[in-house]
Amino acid sequence: MSQLSITAKRAGWRFASSLPALFGVLVFTFLLMRVLPGDPAVFFASGPTAGKEEIETIRKQMGLDKPVPEQLLRYLGDIGTGNLGRSLTTGQPVLSDLKSRLPASLELTFSALLIALVTAVPLGVAAALRQGSGIDHIVRFICALGVCVPTFVSGLLLIYVFYYLLGFAPDPTGRVDIFTSPPPLVTGFLLIDFALAGDWEGWRAAASQLVLPAFTMALFVVAPLARITRAAMLASLGSDFVRTARSLGLSRRKVIVTYALRNALLPVLTIAGIVFSTMLGANVLVEKVFSWPGVASYALDALLSSDYAPVQGFVLLMASIFVLVNLTVDVLYGIADPRVSVE
Repeated sequence: MSQLSITAKRAGWRFASSLPALFGVLVFTFLLMRVLPGDPAVFFASGPTAGKEEIETIRKQMGLDKPVPEQLLRYLGDIGTGNLGRSLTTGQPVLSDLKSRLPASLELTFSALLIALVTAVPLGVAAALRQGSGIDHIVRFICALGVCVPTFVSGLLLIYVFYYLLGFAPDPTGRVDIFTSPPPLVTGFLLIDFALAGDWEGWRAAASQLVLPAFTMALFVVAPLARITRAAMLASLGSDFVRTARSLGLSRRKVIVTYALRNALLPVLTIAGIVFSTMLGANVLVEKVFSWPGVASYALDALLSSDYAPVQGFVLLMASIFVLVNLTVDVLYGIADPRVSVE
């Protein structure tokens, strides 16, 4: 059996072992939504002044007139057929809403993670190579600052400086400004769709809208990435194979890049997968500050209006993405380091 087939088999078993966790997430989210205060039927029946008949009609439409165990069984049956329900807020199927909004969240998260990695890895390496120096203290201060400042605060500060004071950034009002026509829908990622359409003016407009929210998200995760890079680099520099490479007279650049950095990036790869999943679910504040039409802000609006189906669909989506991302990281880790098994 080839190594590829072995890896695929192990990945399949790993995914199958995650299914009970997904089932637990489904049940827990369903029950949690039922114990939260507030009656969604009253909310969607035009408030507390609505008549009892109107409220009961809405409750029957939402299936809330049934016992909770029966509601749960019906919900699990719908999930098995790919039906996530219908949002009473938008009037659209939840699956359609998530499909239309997920590319916006993914584009923002991927861009922010790329910015964070490009920033954090060099900072962590520089701090490790000059441990105890001024550069090391500056990097540690930046990490502490990134942890202490909430994302909505850094986002508002960036808007105030670059949009209000300097006028460099465009209006923080979504993915494109009102003067730019969206490209033909292909992937849902505006940068890719504008490039495929050959509309480079629209591409620049979409990129300019993306810069501030992506930097806001990146500031949120630079600290953990830089810290893990610094710690992994210090451990790698003090290992036996690095000392052996130095004793053989290899150049400093080859020792650092080929031996120390290559091995130090393995834990960074692991933490990057965890950070990506965290960013995708926790970017609700950034989406709200910049009016970004992603899945997190969609779920928050649904939660505030006690719209059960979108919240449950969002949690299921995040749990599935978390499982897939961690599975991908495990497989990549095994490829990067053959000593590690995906099991």
